[in-house]
Amino acid sequence: MATEIRIVEEAKRPLSMQPKKFALWLFIVTVIMIFAALTSAYIVRQADGNWVIFELPNLFLVTTAIILASSGTMHWAYLSVKKDNLESAKIATALTTLLGISFLVGQYMAWGELIKNSIHLVGNPSGSFVYVISGLHGLHIVGGLVFLVIVFVSVYQLKIHSKNLLRIEMCATYWHFLDGLWLYLFVFLLLNR
Repeated sequence: MATEIRIVEEAKRPLSMQPKKFALWLFIVTVIMIFAALTSAYIVRQADGNWVIFELPNLFLVTTAIILASSGTMHWAYLSVKKDNLESAKIATALTTLLGISFLVGQYMAWGELIKNSIHLVGNPSGSFVYVISGLHGLHIVGGLVFLVIVFVSVYQLKIHSKNLLRIEMCATYWHFLDGLWLYLFVFLLLNR
């Protein structure tokens, strides 16, 4: 009697991601494409000539430090929720929100410095690019602040905890992305004067 040997392949587990996380990552990819296009256009336009060289506002360095600190407080909030330390999560989320607002105020004040130095939105493209790049990033920060407020309220309502991390994971991902994006943009502007 011959024994029959059958090889059976196990069903492969399909790659999957929580739909809301997938949507967030799609949004992040589109934002990356927008800023890649802007920085590429900056380089191409700079090569055309008629480019005013000016110093970036010193406040950009301050706001960079603020946003990096906010990344630390956001991570603290995430770790606190993971450990069900919701009081600490509330403090960390509130601090992240305050630092985000401070970043926006600093950016606005930096625009004031640009205006004092006769660099305007309308005029030479070198100034226009700085306004558009920092302003568009600021708009995304506003969206991140709205997300932070939603997380803050959810923590107070006990809707976010160690067994329900989706909202804070998504918020942390987006916030860290915005921090990294600003770091890239700031270094890009420093190196391409």
